[in-house]
Amino acid sequence: MTQWKPICRVDDIPVLGARRVARAQGADVAVFRTAQDKVFALLDRCPHKGGPLSQGLVFGEHVACPLHNWAIGLHDGCAQAPDHGCTPRFSVRVEGGEVYLDAEELQTIAVDDSELQAQALLRRVAA
Repeated sequence: MTQWKPICRVDDIPVLGARRVARAQGADVAVFRTAQDKVFALLDRCPHKGGPLSQGLVFGEHVACPLHNWAIGLHDGCAQAPDHGCTPRFSVRVEGGEVYLDAEELQTIAVDDSELQAQALLRRVAA
């Protein structure tokens, strides 16, 4: 059975914007709100060079990375072609105006975060 962790209210997320949610393990999750009030959650790190997606512009169901303008799908965390790469996404539940994330997914991503940091470092070195 899924354990849902309350994160914020939908109204706390700007329309066509994001709110960054810090986790105890040091990684950040960004929750995004579209013009149609759909809510999505991604690790707050672009798969390209680790840019903070929470500072990007939301358009449709995508966010533009503020560093290099890569379009990242909010529904799957993947870059639009011709760019490639994905950032982890999180299951979201909205109920009564509250936003909840899957607590188990948050814990799993936290464990995998050191691997993500290593991959980002390798990409920076290769660039």
